[in-house]
Amino acid sequence: MTAETPITASEDDGAGGKMPLLDHLIELRSRLLKSLVAIALAFGVCLYFAEPIFSILVQPLVAAGQGKIIYTQLFEAFFVQIKVALFASMMIAFPVIANQLWKFVAPGLYRKEKRALLPFILATPVLFTAGACLAYFVTVPVALKFLLGFQGDMGGIEQEALPSVANYLSFIMQFIMAFGIAFLLPIFLMLIERSGLVTREQLVSARRYMIVAAFAIAAVATPPDILSQFLLALPLILLYELSLFAIWFTQRRRKTGAEEAPVEPLEEA
Repeated sequence: MTAETPITASEDDGAGGKMPLLDHLIELRSRLLKSLVAIALAFGVCLYFAEPIFSILVQPLVAAGQGKIIYTQLFEAFFVQIKVALFASMMIAFPVIANQLWKFVAPGLYRKEKRALLPFILATPVLFTAGACLAYFVTVPVALKFLLGFQGDMGGIEQEALPSVANYLSFIMQFIMAFGIAFLLPIFLMLIERSGLVTREQLVSARRYMIVAAFAIAAVATPPDILSQFLLALPLILLYELSLFAIWFTQRRRKTGAEEAPVEPLEEA
């Protein structure tokens, strides 16, 4: 760049230059390959430790008083280990996947946009982990105690629960994924508010519809019993209210920062 070449506003603000479509595709392929390699490496390690990982996942069932778990098909136990390894590898490789996604998107963002988006990306694994922990330590044990409570004498016939390994794995994975994704609700609402798609006033006025939507989402994402649905719907409603407060707080900070920003004097012609 020569001394006479002016610096554009986009370059000064930190946005990357334009890239041809082919270069974008090559860059995307590179990021995808690195993410797949991370998943493959994590899968190999998790497959070796599949039994210890499954023994951790089965602890809520043990704590609920169930001392036996069965498999009814010869290949069921093997495929359960594959599913356990894949589930754990996705969790372990998520930071690498998120980092590759950020490296692919970040060059096309302005410096101000990077500062605004980065906190949301950093908060995503934290909130997902919080939701998964709530499911594992609180919700799943409560749901299991309720569902296993139907054992016993039923009109002279002994009723006993004998869950299969595949059935239980699907049960706990469904809970963990549902609660982990549900806890990303504040990030989603704050992003669409920050982008101007909705306002806080609109979100406040839609509160009654959100309550209905929370129970509808819980009915789809959890097993078909009222207790499990309630245990997901209640955190969704609380997270929605937390999102409204967080949006109000960030709006107040942006307004205060705009008022305190120095006003540059106009240059005389």
